Amino acid sequence: MPPLRIVGLDPGLALTGYAVLEEAGEGWRALSYGVVRTSGRLALPERLVRLYEDVRALLQTYAPHEAAVEQLFFQRNVRTAFQVGQARGVVLLALAQAGLPVAEYTPTTVKQTLTGYGNASKMQMQRMIQAVLGLEEVPRPDDAADALAVALCHARHRWVRAVEG
Repeated sequence: MPPLRIVGLDPGLALTGYAVLEEAGEGWRALSYGVVRTSGRLALPERLVRLYEDVRALLQTYAPHEAAVEQLFFQRNVRTAFQVGQARGVVLLALAQAGLPVAEYTPTTVKQTLTGYGNASKMQMQRMIQAVLGLEEVPRPDDAADALAVALCHARHRWVRAVEG
């Protein structure tokens, strides 16, 4: 049986962070991480189509077994919140069509799971991801680091459920 793969996604309209982790012995390794970009010069429907197509291509390339998505947190800018919500819907649609089980985690849960502190800074999170995955550099950009974090959070929650269950 192939090693378990988890895709982590941090949805956004301009940038959607993604990460693909693969089980490696007692830990995890990053197969790939980065961002899916959509151009602000395109109309919203076209941006959503591009995002959907790029996420589908990512799923076809890496064939993950499970998915983890960061939940939408309250935005002060209502327009931004709606755009992120629409992008998130497209991401969830692509995952559902691929038949993947999807777990959702709040940013606070992700931070608490990885650092033990729900208000950890971006840099604290990035350094923890770097250490856990043995990356040579702190993961960048922030959206990709967030996707790595949500995937690692899911991996740890899976482990806890397996141990308790």
